[in-house]
Amino acid sequence: MQRSRLARLCLLVAFLAVLIGVAYAAGPKTYQVTGPVLSVTNDVITVQKGQDKWELGRDAATKVNGDLKVGSKVTITYKMTAVTVDVKPAK
Repeated sequence: MQRSRLARLCLLVAFLAVLIGVAYAAGPKTYQVTGPVLSVTNDVITVQKGQDKWELGRDAATKVNGDLKVGSKVTITYKMTAVTVDVKPAK
């Protein structure tokens, strides 16, 4: 009887792990940008990448590992998310 319950519990856990994996894989792709920090605010981190300045938004859910300050070299992982979609009629 105990083995049967344990087997069912293991199957349930495996099933839930697969569902979580599928849901995570279906999300937007992640990207990275690396370079020195030019400026930091509560809402934006600006990074120099080559000749370009990248502004990446941040919020309370943004995880920061270490002391984020101007001059720090960082690698930022981000996702592109649509904010507005305007559909135009076909010509």
